[in-house]
Amino acid sequence: MQPEAYIELENRYGSRNYNPLDVVLQRGKGVWVWDVEKRRYLDCLSAYSAVNQGHCHPKILAAAKAQMERLTLTSRAFRNDQMGPFFKEICELTRSHKVLPMNSGAEAVETVIKAVRKWGYRVKGIPKNKARIIVCKNNFHGRTIGIISFSTHARYREGFGPFTPGFKAVPFGDAEALEKAITPNTAAFLVEPIQGEGGVNVPPHGYLKAVRKICSAHKVILVLDEIQTGLGRTGKLLAEEHEGIEADVTLVGKALSGGFYPISAVLSNMEVLGVFLPGDHGSTFGGNPLACAVARTAVRVLIQEKMIENAAKMGAYFMKGLKAIQSPRVKEVRGKGLMIGVELHKKAGGARRFCEALMQKGILSKETHEDVLRLTPPLVITKSEIDWALERIASVLEG
Repeated sequence: MQPEAYIELENRYGSRNYNPLDVVLQRGKGVWVWDVEKRRYLDCLSAYSAVNQGHCHPKILAAAKAQMERLTLTSRAFRNDQMGPFFKEICELTRSHKVLPMNSGAEAVETVIKAVRKWGYRVKGIPKNKARIIVCKNNFHGRTIGIISFSTHARYREGFGPFTPGFKAVPFGDAEALEKAITPNTAAFLVEPIQGEGGVNVPPHGYLKAVRKICSAHKVILVLDEIQTGLGRTGKLLAEEHEGIEADVTLVGKALSGGFYPISAVLSNMEVLGVFLPGDHGSTFGGNPLACAVARTAVRVLIQEKMIENAAKMGAYFMKGLKAIQSPRVKEVRGKGLMIGVELHKKAGGARRFCEALMQKGILSKETHEDVLRLTPPLVITKSEIDWALERIASVLEG
């Protein structure tokens, strides 16, 4: 079929909750993808950082195939031989004591909301149904009703009320505002180390360290949503490492499977995850053998193939090249590692048209918050591939 036919089918039968670029992809390898007409594109979105290891990584693919031939799903009614080893490996890698596996990032966020609320009642002594969680303005943690209840983006909330109470939003990057917002009923502070969907917003250096100190002083659980920033994206295994801190709870997902299969994880300690008893929480697919087998290999290749180190090195190189582009349309280039945002001036007319122009030149990217061009290629990208991209990005932004 021609691409127009695929698009027509999708438009006719699909819900219109997305506004994708009109490219119909069919195949991928490494940093490259091909459409149904065999045109090649450099993927500078990585499925919102789910494909950190590159498309169709052969070792992850082999692990998926091997597990599919043995056992795919058992539910948590029984144990399987992949879950325990996965638990051990991910906990040791991230210096965690306990893990609770789920499927999507949003499920991980919903899980931690339940956990810290119950911790607040059982451990901190917050009066029943009075627990509060502090979040940041301009956050993005998912799309469920519970999560959009604390979104500050009107578009995410319009028409979906009534909303879940128990949240308070403070400015991102402002540690003093966090401390002022804490009350005896505050159970947790949930924050992204870098706001991805919010525009690749990087907080001031020292913010996370200050937040860690404040949360410890007030007996507040620090939850870092590293679903996008984690697993190498910023040039460290976890973005918290840039400031030498450790969260009480860390959420990972997306690249945890290299894009092959939905899996997320809540990483914490016995004090927090120990509040869950049999029947308190669960998931039919959470911790299934296929997901665990894929995740074990996906994490292993990140380390063994030094993708994290490459993200740090290539990210610095990409940022330098982007900042050298002379364009009156560019307001700021910001990011960390291979999590980069190019913010355009309002007069540029929005980032979407530049994404469409880049697509015509063989680069796939996505706008966020209207004026930010997001550039997050797989962590296996090379210097020559970045040079290839920079030449085309410059021609679009300067043209």
